[in-house]
Amino acid sequence: MDAATLNYSLNLSFSFSESAFKHCLEERVGRPISLVFTENSTTMLSVRKRDDVLRIRLHRLFLHADNEVLDEIVSYLQGNSRQMTRFRKFVRDNREHIQTGPPNKVSLRTQGRIHNLRELFNALNTEYFGGLINAEITWGSRSPRYSVRKRTLGSFSERSNTIRINPVLDKKTVPRYYIAFVVYHEMLHAAIGIARVGNKRSVHSREFRRREKLFRDWERAIAWERGSA
Repeated sequence: MDAATLNYSLNLSFSFSESAFKHCLEERVGRPISLVFTENSTTMLSVRKRDDVLRIRLHRLFLHADNEVLDEIVSYLQGNSRQMTRFRKFVRDNREHIQTGPPNKVSLRTQGRIHNLRELFNALNTEYFGGLINAEITWGSRSPRYSVRKRTLGSFSERSNTIRINPVLDKKTVPRYYIAFVVYHEMLHAAIGIARVGNKRSVHSREFRRREKLFRDWERAIAWERGSA
């Protein structure tokens, strides 16, 4: 789980996780919302009301917006007439980060020779995340098998919203609880995003490490990892 291999497509000064952004909007708007993040470069923000729920589609770029841009989004959702000048300026200033074509389609393979990643993901999502993680998960492509210690065991791509697990783990000698730990680790990346410490990005922040230890088999997984290195 080498931080250098994490595929984050944006490199802006601040970042919300999707769940934190949704929670923030709901608190400030004061009503339930359904929020979908898109890569649609034509319509950056759209909203409609259905069954007293605001159904919002918002470009993923705004996960990195500052509070002034967020203020304009909230005002717009509340029905206030504003020019959205900061919103539009944010789009102009960061146009280089906007994908003009669709993201590459990810081919998913969840059933391995021994372990089923979808079963693990669903169980962890229910137990630790309230079912809120909507990322995809797949075994990565197979390649010559180096030692576990030298390999990246998992990664999370924000661009495709996909967790990839190294197939080197898909064998009988690797305990199920250890693969669950690797999946949980990557799900935390999906849930928390990238924190900021001063001017530096922190992929494994203090909050990340605190929550990582909430995994019920954390000590056993770490001990197995050290023993297999």
